[in-house]
Amino acid sequence: MFRGVTHINLDQKGRMAFPSRYRDRLQSLCDGQLVVTVDPDHCLLVYPLPEWETIEQKLIRLPSLNRTARRLQRLLIGHATEAELDGNGRILLPQPLREFAGLEKRTVLIGQGHKFELWDEQTWMARRDEWLAEAAQDDEMPDDLESLSL
Repeated sequence: MFRGVTHINLDQKGRMAFPSRYRDRLQSLCDGQLVVTVDPDHCLLVYPLPEWETIEQKLIRLPSLNRTARRLQRLLIGHATEAELDGNGRILLPQPLREFAGLEKRTVLIGQGHKFELWDEQTWMARRDEWLAEAAQDDEMPDDLESLSL
């Protein structure tokens, strides 16, 4: 499981070094093979290859005549790019993906269980503050979260 928030600087070539605490896990889980794609929230999603293949198969099985499904297929599968950890634990983020997420130098890597989200640092802080403000005003809990205890 990947969890936590890590601030990371991209180098001039657009490479991102994974924190050392994740590198061994990524090597054993997927031999350093990752897939990076876009998220509708304008961040990047980074999956270990086996996790991505599971998601990709689910996306492919969605009905192509459903507009929402087709949009997700186009975005997620269409932008999916393979990346491999180099000897220094870095991956190269292609320019089009960096542009989509507004990534320049200062980024934030967010562990999300079986995947990561990669955000521009300023965008992450603004969105995080929005979500916290929304949560403070939200009185209603969706039914599927009623049994969750934190």
